[in-house]
Amino acid sequence: MSGKKQYFFDKPKNVKLVLYSLYASCGVLLVVDFVVHRHIIHQWEQLLGFYSIYGFIGCTAIVLGSKWLRSIVEREEDYYDKDELTQNSGDDDVA
Repeated sequence: MSGKKQYFFDKPKNVKLVLYSLYASCGVLLVVDFVVHRHIIHQWEQLLGFYSIYGFIGCTAIVLGSKWLRSIVEREEDYYDKDELTQNSGDDDVA
């Protein structure tokens, strides 16, 4: 062994295992959607896969909204260093 630590997701076999587990759980939840009685309030809640579609749209909206918000509040990489550099440039003459 080369002495480098081997993590769980370094092996492609483990990545495939996690993906297949995800696919299987999605399939099981889709089958359960046919069997479980839901107490709906609105008519569109009885659509097949409504909650998964609703969750996907909500998650996508959060990601796109955060990208848009980042463009508003993002600062340059050296935003805080600029103040320090301008304040310290005059202090060198004092010493």
